[in-house]
Amino acid sequence: MTATSTLTLGGLLLALIILTCNLYPWWTGGREMKQLASFGKGFGGAACAAACPGGILGWAHSHSGTLGNGAGERAGQALTGTNPGTGLTSGQLVGLGTTGAVIVVIAMTLVVLAYKAAGKKDRRRIIGGAYVGSVLLLTAGVAGALAWLPAALNAAGDGVVAAVQGVGIL
Repeated sequence: MTATSTLTLGGLLLALIILTCNLYPWWTGGREMKQLASFGKGFGGAACAAACPGGILGWAHSHSGTLGNGAGERAGQALTGTNPGTGLTSGQLVGLGTTGAVIVVIAMTLVVLAYKAAGKKDRRRIIGGAYVGSVLLLTAGVAGALAWLPAALNAAGDGVVAAVQGVGIL
């Protein structure tokens, strides 16, 4: 990754507020998984973008923390009187290859198509999921938990390339 933003407690606070706003209706409602589908689509797209070492997706991911750090720090200071500017341990997903990049682009295309077809509330949930996913993947814990993702994307891409080239068929 060319530039990784350092996430502060303020940026984490903003991401957790957005996460809470998305989980609360699900928790108080029927707890049906379809209520979380839009948020999950955004989160999945962000996870794919987090695997990108550069390009527009990699740039957007690496700068997502900067977006929330200022707003979260101001909110935390205004509400509690403390300064939540302490940096968190950063992490990143590494190892995406060219075949995995094909899968990332297709996955992001599906997220964009889902966004275009969604209603107003679901669009906000997709954006919220993308932001929360991108911010959480800047932390060492979540990036470490999803360290398997670039290899899985590469394997899926290898499978697509092998099928298109006729490997095992001819």
